[in-house]
Amino acid sequence: MRDKIYFASDFHLGVQPKATSQDRERRVISWLDNIKSDAAELFLVGDIFDFWFEYRTVVPKGYIRFLGKLAELADLGVKITLFKGNHDMWMFGYFKEELGARIVDDELLLNLGGKRFFIHHGDGLGPGDAKYKFLKAFFRSRVCQWLFARLHPNLGIGVAQRWSAHSRASNGAEERFLGEANEWLIQYAKEKLAETHYDYFVFGHRHLPYDIRLQNDARIINLGEWIHHCTYAVWDGKDLTLKQWTL
Repeated sequence: MRDKIYFASDFHLGVQPKATSQDRERRVISWLDNIKSDAAELFLVGDIFDFWFEYRTVVPKGYIRFLGKLAELADLGVKITLFKGNHDMWMFGYFKEELGARIVDDELLLNLGGKRFFIHHGDGLGPGDAKYKFLKAFFRSRVCQWLFARLHPNLGIGVAQRWSAHSRASNGAEERFLGEANEWLIQYAKEKLAETHYDYFVFGHRHLPYDIRLQNDARIINLGEWIHHCTYAVWDGKDLTLKQWTL
């Protein structure tokens, strides 16, 4: 019976070195193989790729096993939702056309089993980080996207890959929990709860898995990443549980 809903984020497929990215892709595929018998829906909450840009007739090379597995799930009837992260914000129509996937720019509000969900990749939320928020607005602008599309893919994707070589995913550093008062996504969730109630906040971006209970039985779940933790969440119709995938 297909009655489970799965959430994962931050695979960072394509981050160098290539061999580690391929190993990570195999781990992701083994997890997708495991869930395909009971998954009704799959939410991939951003930064699935370390870089992604859809030219009109070209998409980035690689990920063929992962893309094939997504196609298999879609053909089995699994509904797929992809969120734009800060590394793969330039998703346009490709996955909708090929997989029937839903593409989410920012947050998605859902009601599942009578519970209210607030889902977002997590980048640009909370206090501070004005520089990144400005860059995000620029990179998402049509002007920036049009200019980048004018570059030959060999040049454009090459520049982007060199840029991403300086990212957290590339340097291999493992994140540390900063405490509730200093975790900006927790602060953001508390601000949202002051406006309206949500039962679950589900985020990616912060490369650290955690499940923390907030006021009024609300919970914030960060999905972590697949470089060190290989964590995901599953909704069984009654509860959302953070789990770790091991081969």
